[in-house]
Amino acid sequence: MSCGIGEILFSLSFLFSQRLKYYYNDSILYAQCQCFVPTFYSELQHQDKLKGQPLSVKIVSEEPLTINQITDMPYKHFTADKRNELAALLRARVRKKDIAEQLNRNRTTIWRERKRGAGLNGRYYVRKSKRLARKKRIMANARFRKIENDQFLRKHIIKKLKKYWSPEQIAGRWNKFHKRKHINKDTIYKYAYEKRKDLIKYLRCQKGKYRRRYGTRIREKQREALKKRRIDAKPAIVDKKMRIGDWEGDTIVGKDRKPAILTHVERKSGLVLADKLERGTAEMAKQKTIKRFKRISRDKRHTITYDNGTVFSEYEMTEKAIKTTIYFCNAYHSWERGTNENANGLLRQFFPKKSLFAIITQRDIQKAVRLLNNRPRKRLNYSTPYEVFNQKEKRCTLE
Repeated sequence: MSCGIGEILFSLSFLFSQRLKYYYNDSILYAQCQCFVPTFYSELQHQDKLKGQPLSVKIVSEEPLTINQITDMPYKHFTADKRNELAALLRARVRKKDIAEQLNRNRTTIWRERKRGAGLNGRYYVRKSKRLARKKRIMANARFRKIENDQFLRKHIIKKLKKYWSPEQIAGRWNKFHKRKHINKDTIYKYAYEKRKDLIKYLRCQKGKYRRRYGTRIREKQREALKKRRIDAKPAIVDKKMRIGDWEGDTIVGKDRKPAILTHVERKSGLVLADKLERGTAEMAKQKTIKRFKRISRDKRHTITYDNGTVFSEYEMTEKAIKTTIYFCNAYHSWERGTNENANGLLRQFFPKKSLFAIITQRDIQKAVRLLNNRPRKRLNYSTPYEVFNQKEKRCTLE
């Protein structure tokens, strides 16, 4: 008897990673053991050494877990090793509460796993539990094979495709009358291209394998970007600043973000034009730009260079209205509009970044612009932008 108990205690020592106490009935005899790397074998569940022996095992943790700790345990799937542990513990007739503590699982999880692997005799079998768990996972993934697993749905889709219905029309009509069996148009496309290639001829688009479309807006922006006239195509005279009429444009925003100031700067003279935008939309920016540049003579508006902001997306209509060629700098290359960036910095002296543009009026903006345009510049040989733009040279004054 003592030898049998020793063998059992030796086997159970591999099951626990904390100190355990084993009691033989109510006698004083007990053993303490500590295991570092538990190793389990499926043969343990088939050994019946405990049958007919009055051996009971009780687990006493030195630091017992609380009920809250047990209920807050993270959800994890049972692995093969954990199932072998569970089988050995159940055959040792350990209480389910103690098993939950040892395996770091909720008691409900232990009960559900035991019920799944129970045979006709009520005994837990690892192989049966593993087989049923795998079957459950397969059924859970069946939603990815809705058409193959549903004969009625499959026949319906084939019938409608042969009537030249699009997958979107089939899915929309089906979902309207079958709320619990939702189908997606992408699933129908995938079924046609992978399982029933003979149905591809009924599709309007037959250029190749269907690919789910992600980032449509991104591609639209890319196509729009290709249409834009890039700064590299500008005439060389623009970079030399040899003529009046080459402009750069941008917007500056305040703390409230919605109102903005639309700025245009002439490259040679540094003349600043600024208009308040109540809303930073492309439509409003277009209207302000057209209204402003129609006041300037035709020989002083040759080109305009913008950044890639959406506020300038209606540039084509602006070009037609003011008969000016518009270019765009490369993305994240703000230095390609250096004159404009410098002018925006000068305006920030009057309208800091933390300013509320909602309370700023057009009169306030014009006052700041007037001060900038009448300020002498070193690069202009201390002439003012207004003087250079209007080709008027005044005698130097101290004003």
